[in-house]
Amino acid sequence: MSVFLDSELIINDGRIYHLNLKPEDICRDVILVGDPLRVKVIAEKLDEIHFFRKNREFYSCKGSFNNKEILIISSGIGTDNIDIVINELDALANINFSTRKVCLKKKSLNIYRLGTSGGIQKYDDEIVVSQYSIGLDGLAYYYESEDFLNTQIAEKFRSNINWPDVFSLPYCVSCDNDLIKKFSSFKAGITITATGFYAPQGRNLRLNSSIKDLHKKLEKFEFDNLKILNFEMESSAIYFLSKMLGHKPITICSVLSNRNIKTFKKDPKKIIDKMIESSLSIISK
Repeated sequence: MSVFLDSELIINDGRIYHLNLKPEDICRDVILVGDPLRVKVIAEKLDEIHFFRKNREFYSCKGSFNNKEILIISSGIGTDNIDIVINELDALANINFSTRKVCLKKKSLNIYRLGTSGGIQKYDDEIVVSQYSIGLDGLAYYYESEDFLNTQIAEKFRSNINWPDVFSLPYCVSCDNDLIKKFSSFKAGITITATGFYAPQGRNLRLNSSIKDLHKKLEKFEFDNLKILNFEMESSAIYFLSKMLGHKPITICSVLSNRNIKTFKKDPKKIIDKMIESSLSIISK
C-alpha cells in the first residue's frame, strides 16, 4: 500500500493543511457554503456548538441539530477551492495520518452544498436542487478516471449551446440518488457551474462576454424533462470529486437573481434563511 509523502499529504500538528482540521473533527454530514460568514449564520441555528476553527477562507464549525452531528465548512468561491475542500475532507475521512496510508475501512460522507445562485428560467423558484451539474471549468479532466460523467447530457449541451472549441470541455455529473429523494419538496433541475462570475456567466460591465445570448440558450436547453435552473460556481466539482471518492453530494441553492429578466430579489436574506432552515430540518431527519 502506497505511503503519501510529505509534499502530497501536508499535515501540520496533526491537521490537514488548508482546512486546519484533524480526522476526529469530521462527521458523516457535512454542509459546504461559499461565504465564510454564512458558517456563523448556520451555526446560530444549531442546538449545540462543539468548535469553531478558521484558516484563510476556510471557516469550520461542528455542532449538533436535532441530535445529529453536522460539520459546516466555508469553501470560498470556485471549483479550484472545491478541489482543495473535497480532497482534504476525504483525506480526513479515509487516510490514516499516522501511517500516511489509505484506511482499510472507507467512510462515505454526505456532502450538502447550501449556496446562492442566479436563475435562468422566467418562473424562477426561490429554492432549487441540482439533479445534475454541468461544469464549464474543466476540472474533471485533470483526473485520470472519467467515471460518473454523463456524456449524453454534456454532448447535447455542447451541441445545443454551440460551445466554442477554445473553451474548456463541459462535463456533467449527477447528485446522489438517495439524497435527492430527501429534497423532493424543492424544484429539481440542471445547474451550470461557471468558471467565473462576470463574462463566464454572461455579465457585461466594461468587458463583454464572448458568448452572445448565453442566458437565452440556457433557458431553452432541456434533457429528460429537466431544464437548466441556475448558475453558480461550485457544484460540478463537488459532484465529480465526491462521487469519485465514494461520498454522496447534493446542492441546494437559493435563487437570488433572474439572469434572463435582469432582476434581483428584494429580500435575499429571507430566502437564504428559508433555504438553511428547511435544509437543516431535512438533513437532521
